[in-house]
Amino acid sequence: MTKTSMLQSKIEALLFVVGDDGLTIKQLSQLLGEQDEIIIQAMDALRKVYDEDLARGITVKEMAGVFQLITKSDLADTIQRLVENPTAQSLSQASLEVLAIVAYKQPITRVAIEDLRGVKCERPIQTLVSRGLIKEVGRSEGTGRAILYGTTKEFLHYFGLNSVEEMPPLPEEELAENEQETDLFMTKFQEAFNGAK
Repeated sequence: MTKTSMLQSKIEALLFVVGDDGLTIKQLSQLLGEQDEIIIQAMDALRKVYDEDLARGITVKEMAGVFQLITKSDLADTIQRLVENPTAQSLSQASLEVLAIVAYKQPITRVAIEDLRGVKCERPIQTLVSRGLIKEVGRSEGTGRAILYGTTKEFLHYFGLNSVEEMPPLPEEELAENEQETDLFMTKFQEAFNGAK
């Protein structure tokens, strides 16, 4: 493998891992220890490979100086079928945990969710919003006016509930106090909704 193709491979891997956040040329340059010009050349070559190979379903796009891996526009119909049939996909563990927190603590901000889980939650939140299970229900007071999330009618339908009041009760303890209680929180939620499905 040549140095150029190895560099393209590394760029591809980094863009895949960061997902929607994308990376700038400067960030790629710092991560890969190469000059901006070399990164730009490799990026152009990588984009050309994607665009010329009709067997590839993705390409590289630049938006406001940030590069992302995206699906090719001529595959929009295929992607639309996936979006219109969300029940064909099961929820990941991370998404289920975030959904549990939103369901029981709503309205809640992303930062508060991350405090409870102890890890970043941007991707699971995006997944749940795109699936119509949670939505923006307002803004918090104070600095930054963070988005508040809550469940949707689709959430109730998905779990066979008439209202959020029908959700099974959780222990009275403050679940965010320690990891053991957070684990109990997740276990109770999963047991309840695996039974409800």
